[in-house]
Amino acid sequence: MHIPDGYLSPQTCAVGFVVAAPMLATAAVRVKRRVKTRNVPTLAVLAAVSFLIMMFNVPIPDGTTAHAVGAALIAILLGPWAATIAVTVALAFQALLFGDGGVLAFGVNVVNMAIVMPWVAYGAYKLVSRGATLTAPRRIVAAFLAGYAGINASALCAAAELGIQPDLFHDAAGAPLYSPYHLAQTVPAMMLAHLTVAGLAEGILSAAVLAYLQRANLPLLRANHPGVPVDAAAATAEQKRRRRLRPGVVAVAVMAVLVVLTPLGLLAPGGAFGEDSPADLQSSLGLSAVPTGLARYSDLWQSALFPDYLSGSPWTYVVSAVVGIVVVGLVVHGAGLLLVRLLNRRATEPRERVEASR
Repeated sequence: MHIPDGYLSPQTCAVGFVVAAPMLATAAVRVKRRVKTRNVPTLAVLAAVSFLIMMFNVPIPDGTTAHAVGAALIAILLGPWAATIAVTVALAFQALLFGDGGVLAFGVNVVNMAIVMPWVAYGAYKLVSRGATLTAPRRIVAAFLAGYAGINASALCAAAELGIQPDLFHDAAGAPLYSPYHLAQTVPAMMLAHLTVAGLAEGILSAAVLAYLQRANLPLLRANHPGVPVDAAAATAEQKRRRRLRPGVVAVAVMAVLVVLTPLGLLAPGGAFGEDSPADLQSSLGLSAVPTGLARYSDLWQSALFPDYLSGSPWTYVVSAVVGIVVVGLVVHGAGLLLVRLLNRRATEPRERVEASR
């Protein structure tokens, strides 16, 4: 899912930025209106969780790997605009600090994972959960289907972007300049990984967290479900469990466990489809030469502090996870508070002018 530099032409990457930029600008405005100060820490934690979840590589039957993203969960809890911001920040630091995903291809990765995925997921969730109370089991089913649909839509976009490169960008002899894979290869490879494994992981993650919140933290669910009725008996039982389970403590404990378990991703054989280095790509496909554009742009960004999460050791993988969640969490928290304060300042200025005129 993290398309590296070199696999897409500069023209394709430019289109990605053109699509992503206005969506991100709109997301910033919408998040200011929707996410209140009390929800900013939640947004920061969810962005960090998204970064963390993407470090867990799951083996696929064809010898590659895939991972969940967490975009559907954020969309369900805080809305798709908030999910767009949170996942974009996670993707930015993955690319800049860890070399996971290209800098030139950043706009396309944002479109796939921070725009298409949360919006498709949120649409599926709203459609399936329509008319259900906040604590209804149908919302758990809706969360699962949302995660499954969102990540597969994102995978299909990535497959199409990679698969059209050989036909659109090639030399006079017809040799691909960037991705050497055609649609007949990219679509089956990407969809096999996500329909069978990654989609289930994203769906289970979304459903499991929603089910827990229904039982132990309804106030968090209400943030993005205004006016949705709650079963009185279920709400009373939830209040008792919340006092006993203390959701904040549970969230910290779960994140700590996930950090410790991140090296499990190193056990997955192979790598994700379409993320091979030029040398590995040439070897695996038996190419006489690496596509010229791919060779030119594959090393565009060489300033990553933790390249490939320093994956030679489980300990360095854990350190990368800690650094990543701290940086992503702090950036999203700071940006969220700034956006909320800017909104509050603009809201108070007209009142101050009216009072001053009196």
